[in-house]
Amino acid sequence: MHMKTHLDCIPCLIRQALNAVRMVSADAVQHASLMRQVLHWAGEMDLQQPPPVMAQRIHRQLRTITREEDPYRVAKAHQNHMALRLLPELRAQLESASDPLEQGVRLAIAGNVIDMGINGHVTEADLRQSVNQVLDDSFSGDLNVFRAALSTARNILYLADNAGEIVFDRVLIEQLGTERVTLAVRGFPVLNDATREDAQSAGLHGMVEIIDNGSDAPGTLLEQCRESFVRRFHQADLVIAKGQGNFETLSEETRNIFFLFKVKCSVIAAHTGFPVGTHVLGQSGAMASCGKPAVVSEM
Repeated sequence: MHMKTHLDCIPCLIRQALNAVRMVSADAVQHASLMRQVLHWAGEMDLQQPPPVMAQRIHRQLRTITREEDPYRVAKAHQNHMALRLLPELRAQLESASDPLEQGVRLAIAGNVIDMGINGHVTEADLRQSVNQVLDDSFSGDLNVFRAALSTARNILYLADNAGEIVFDRVLIEQLGTERVTLAVRGFPVLNDATREDAQSAGLHGMVEIIDNGSDAPGTLLEQCRESFVRRFHQADLVIAKGQGNFETLSEETRNIFFLFKVKCSVIAAHTGFPVGTHVLGQSGAMASCGKPAVVSEM
């Protein structure tokens, strides 16, 4: 089960498509070709499906017309490089924190600012600002509930979101205990979402087991994922899902999932009850409230 597509998602998806094709191609004919397709699809799209379904369709077409298997490869490498330069600062923050787990959660969510579906121009200065103000940002979540779930979990499945952001995830994963964490990435390139190649370049291949979900959706559409991934998803004691795309596709699943993301748009704000900009640590069930605020405590 998952969120539905809101009418306000449609202009956002159209803007995303235009930004994407302009970023990867200078050919005005290709720009027009993609936009005509997207406008056609928008008129017939199934609003019962979550937004990542339409985004998946857009980016499949983008790869087709540009004949690029991974149009965002260069951008993702740059994002990983930016984040890796910040890694010593991230670890220094953890070492000086009175509660390293809380700091790790906050930093992991801060890394969710790297999202080319929302903002294609995140700079290293933006990242550093996000890190420096991590304790000042509005935060909603019950860390004690999360800590209790972690205390009994022997098998944690960590669903990654974006390249660059996975360096921030790396810091939290080190706090969780790498021996019990499996990192899941996208099966094929889409947007700047992390694939196996991106996880390896971020240094995670030597730390944790890395699996991919077999899908090219910018979220986790279980009905599209490979059987081995779905089996691991259901076998995990605890699932941690990063980013809005994973929230949009998994928010109504009955599994014990903790979502970590930054609220970046009015649709997610209305669905969760949290203002745009809020950093959220939310638990499945509590967040599937059909637009009512999730039951969490302010920290």
